[in-house]
Amino acid sequence: MTLDNLAFLLSDEGQRLLADVGQLGVTPETHLQIATWLRQKLPKTQAQAVLETIVLRQHAANKFSRAEQMYFVRAALEQASAEEVAQHRARRFADLGCQQIADLGCGIGGDAIALAAQAEVTGVEWEPVRLAMAQENVRVYGHGERFHPLQADLFSLTPLRQMDALFFDPARRDEHGRRFFSLAQYQPPLTLIDQWRAVVPETAVKISPGVDYAELPNDAEVEFVSLNGEMKEGVLWYGRLHSGVQRRATLLPEGHTLTTADLPAEPVECTSPKAYIFEPDSAVIRAHLVQALAVQLSASQIDESIAYLTADTAVASPFARCFVVEAHFPFQLKRLRHYLRERQVGSVTIKKRGSPLEPSKLQQQLRLSGPKERHRFLFLTHVLGEPAVVVATEEL
Repeated sequence: MTLDNLAFLLSDEGQRLLADVGQLGVTPETHLQIATWLRQKLPKTQAQAVLETIVLRQHAANKFSRAEQMYFVRAALEQASAEEVAQHRARRFADLGCQQIADLGCGIGGDAIALAAQAEVTGVEWEPVRLAMAQENVRVYGHGERFHPLQADLFSLTPLRQMDALFFDPARRDEHGRRFFSLAQYQPPLTLIDQWRAVVPETAVKISPGVDYAELPNDAEVEFVSLNGEMKEGVLWYGRLHSGVQRRATLLPEGHTLTTADLPAEPVECTSPKAYIFEPDSAVIRAHLVQALAVQLSASQIDESIAYLTADTAVASPFARCFVVEAHFPFQLKRLRHYLRERQVGSVTIKKRGSPLEPSKLQQQLRLSGPKERHRFLFLTHVLGEPAVVVATEEL
């Protein structure tokens, strides 16, 4: 995508073609036909711009409520936060009363959209196409007058002293799309934001949820965010944006939260599986708050190194899924196969923590022959230090 091609998309002709192709929808079956039709009408690069925009809008529909009007480049869309995640994060800036926010590395504007709903946002981006898209995307959400684009290289830009707060979104993938899990690999690196924080302490930094705990800074609150049970991202909160806890797990869309303030003074006990087994939300696990959840559930762990919890009583919780335990025993393929065949089980859902076994391979090895509706959940894990399987009949 070039600025000229984006300008074409924003023209009357470009808008008409986007509307026409958008109504058709692009599928693997229709892609070639639509591409051929566009190339008969337009220069090659403009035809590609129309087609790529429609394809990316379709992909973005699970992240943005107004995706059908927005503009993307693929790499920036993949890194962009989901709308609900960005809105959640923007609320902390709003609660602090921030009115001037710099979005450093704003990309196509996913976070700027949420921030500009309640503050003036200076979007800093080196890539001109992304910056132009950010300006248009913020406008689509009705906040265009609050977004101020600034094309600049963060390495050479002097920190903006007039800002109340900073949001920093470094690149977490290389040019081939491979993820960075080390903070040291981010581009720009976090050492740069340390220079900005010296001028504007109220700073948030988006990080990969798979970050190595040893790299986490001691002076930041670390929040891990999941959306509909799927781990999405981590955030470092500095300055007055730091809420006073070391780690936080937040579950969206409801906004349920657990923090290190909820951790028990003493470790919870470890026991064999009881009547129910709980699978904590990914954000709870990533934030190392499983024991805080155990206190809420009056539960114990099945192993000190495993995140599964167990209790005699079923407790409804947004932080965990609850399953009814039917049996548990040391893992042996022959024994498990016999157990399932004896009960004419025809389908299983395999979950694992601490087990080297591959679920897809085990599915084949079980050779189930019962009716599909006879279903079980299999938890491949450790119980009190030993490889084991927990069989559950249903999820409550």
